Amino acid sequence: MNMTGPAQSDTVAADAVGDLYRAHGLGLIRFALMLVGDQCTAEDVVQEAFLALYRGWDRVEDPGSALGYLRAAVLNGARSVHRGRRRSRARLLRSVQHAPPVWSAESAVMERADRRAVLAAVARLPRRQREVLALRYYLDLSEQEIAGILGVARGTVSSTAARALSVLVRQFEEEQ
Repeated sequence: MNMTGPAQSDTVAADAVGDLYRAHGLGLIRFALMLVGDQCTAEDVVQEAFLALYRGWDRVEDPGSALGYLRAAVLNGARSVHRGRRRSRARLLRSVQHAPPVWSAESAVMERADRRAVLAAVARLPRRQREVLALRYYLDLSEQEIAGILGVARGTVSSTAARALSVLVRQFEEEQ
């Protein structure tokens, strides 16, 4: 007699998602931080991604694809955060120019000044460029993997990364 019921299914999901969180949670939070600009929001985005994976675990056909799902969910969560921020800014003051996201005090203390400067410069990049750089240089994904996550051609990833790096180099040369 097979005794797999909802309670056992929940245990399997909890174990699998817990293992994924222990292995990749911190990296995904750092990835989200690159995209949203503050620690608390990054943690919320990642928590929502893991929660959605846990809730839908019974629909996961290939557990090996769960990390890819989480990366895409974090990326989409960060996009939602930016959409919400844009709506809030538009409602409050349409004519006021806003600075890039402010990094948390914890992050500022932990990071050296040059790293903060790079993060601030990346935060000023357009969304797609910021996403490509975070996926490429922070999660160390290949252009093909990035193309799959973003739903674009590999060549688009390559050209977007090159343009983003060019902008960053120009910004830092102007500061010298």
